[in-house]
Amino acid sequence: MIKILIIGKRGFLGNSLYNYLKKNNHVKQIGFKNLNKFKKNINKYNYIINTSINKNYIKKKYNEKFDNDLKISKLINENKTSYIFLSTRKIYKSIENIKENSKLSPKINYSKNKLITEKKLIKKFNTNIIILRISNIIGDRSSFKKLHSTFVDIFFRNIKKGFIIDNKKDFKDFIGIDKFCEIIHKIIQKKLKGIYNVSIGKKIYLNEIISWLNRYNKKKNLIKDKVVIDNDNFYLNNDKLMSKIKISNTKNNLKKFCLKLSKKKFT
Repeated sequence: MIKILIIGKRGFLGNSLYNYLKKNNHVKQIGFKNLNKFKKNINKYNYIINTSINKNYIKKKYNEKFDNDLKISKLINENKTSYIFLSTRKIYKSIENIKENSKLSPKINYSKNKLITEKKLIKKFNTNIIILRISNIIGDRSSFKKLHSTFVDIFFRNIKKGFIIDNKKDFKDFIGIDKFCEIIHKIIQKKLKGIYNVSIGKKIYLNEIISWLNRYNKKKNLIKDKVVIDNDNFYLNNDKLMSKIKISNTKNNLKKFCLKLSKKKFT
């Protein structure tokens, strides 16, 4: 049985991955603070996934002392263990049909730091690494610690205030947490290596996904015009990954997941 170590116990991603992957694998989950106590056992695992993050890594310029992934990598024998690094689509320029070899143009400290870490990990692990440039993940994060707000967090926060945003023709790309976990499972199963975009690979208009998330809300919410236009319209090309793992990852899958989430939140 494949042995997987997930680092990060308090967050949405770590717990979602743990609950999904433990069904078919031997999975251990530890907090980042317990890493030094666990370092003697770290190379017993076939795969390591870090979901923990330092808040200064998100907000400030790169500093190795804020880089949890780099600290973890220094404990790993790169010949025995594969590292799955959770990067971000924000390292790209915001355009349509972004491929893994598209122009890199990180604008904020978080994405700049992720790109720096990518390069350091490639140097450390060479070919024994999986880098996932992830789009917006959809899921219920309400019971987990959050260091930053996602699209779904903002939507449900606005709903509580009694309004939704009219995003006009703005679009982005998304992936449901259910599909994200399935993708990680398939990557491990197929023993993939390299850099991959993780997304639905389609242009999803924000008003459309809001209508899915709001389906079971019985209250009539005031519609407000979007005040700030961030010009962050994009979608990723996920052909490279999908051609290798061959799972269903469609717009309809995302719609069903959003409707399920809506039902859970509003009924």
